Amino acid sequence: MVTTLRRLERSAGALATQSVSRMDELLPWFRSMPADRRSWVTLVAQAGVDSLVEWMRNRDVPPRLTGEVFGTAPRDLARVVSLKQTVDLIRVVVGVVESRIESLAEPGTESELREGILRYSREIAFAAAQIYASYAESRGAWDARLEALAIDSLLRGETAQTLASQAAALGWSGAGQVLVMIGAAPAQDREQVHGSVVRAGHRRGLKVLAGVHEQDLVMVLASTEDPMQHAPALAEQFGPGPVVCGPVVTSFGDVGGSAAAAQSALAVASAWPQAPRPVAAADLLPERAMAGDRLALAELTAMTVRLAEAGPVVLETVRAYLSNGGSLEATAREVFVHPNTVRYRLRRAAQDSGIAPTTPRGAWTLQVALTLAALESGRGAEHHRRAL
Repeated sequence: MVTTLRRLERSAGALATQSVSRMDELLPWFRSMPADRRSWVTLVAQAGVDSLVEWMRNRDVPPRLTGEVFGTAPRDLARVVSLKQTVDLIRVVVGVVESRIESLAEPGTESELREGILRYSREIAFAAAQIYASYAESRGAWDARLEALAIDSLLRGETAQTLASQAAALGWSGAGQVLVMIGAAPAQDREQVHGSVVRAGHRRGLKVLAGVHEQDLVMVLASTEDPMQHAPALAEQFGPGPVVCGPVVTSFGDVGGSAAAAQSALAVASAWPQAPRPVAAADLLPERAMAGDRLALAELTAMTVRLAEAGPVVLETVRAYLSNGGSLEATAREVFVHPNTVRYRLRRAAQDSGIAPTTPRGAWTLQVALTLAALESGRGAEHHRRAL
């Protein structure tokens, strides 16, 4: 067996070179690899043959495979070569060595060498699986820390540049349409909650960031299509209570605004017990404005501006309709037009403001918007009077 081991040792370089040639023939993905990565694979193959020789000399000692074989390649190689591909590489190298058994083994040791190669290849495969599992675990822990940091930055209102940078680190560049959902966290371990949310999102083809922040579960969903269509199904992942969706944005850098709106809406959602689950932050504008949300105040002000731009008769009709409790006939008598004209003007108001005055919630929203606009106008007039 000593002669066999010497032959095997002297042939290590040639065996590695032949293995790479066979990889070129049998593995299309290997042929497409850059030259530097191919060279690392060649070194791994040669190190594997050297380690085989060392182990064959003392088979009672388990082979030190991780450092001696895979330690010759950079850790980044695990990112571009999958575990399945690694197993394919091992299979090719083993096949090449087995094909040379007759020329390498001294007479009478062929079976012993073949058995040693098979046992060693099994150990190599186990070592590769262990490395990939360790890498996946480390990568998962690192991603979880980055994800938690991104969620925290989001809720603290970090700059768009910071959020975009964190998104890039998590592979979220060009994420498409992005939506933030916030609600109570379920009574489970945080890791269980995170895993359940991510799986539920992936089943629907969504990119997902998730984290439990204090008592709330925060989800960031991204899709090439409107992620809002998946919100009702994902609302099941939250604990009891309201679930709020911020507005859809088109980049992670802008998602801070969506998160701020969702946080503001969640804080006042209990004021609308009949709200759907989930409810859009935009549907809670009146409550948010009453609580002092400047963004909600600005949106309601813009709503009244759009109504005014539709024409004085439209705004007058909306005011009359609201003051008459939603009665078409009473509104028509007050503004001296036919009820059908009232209907037309109300439809025009809905188109221009984005809120339908003929629904209870729409009427309430417009009533609050017009009231706040009147108060703001009164404050402006008082300020002007005092200035004079």
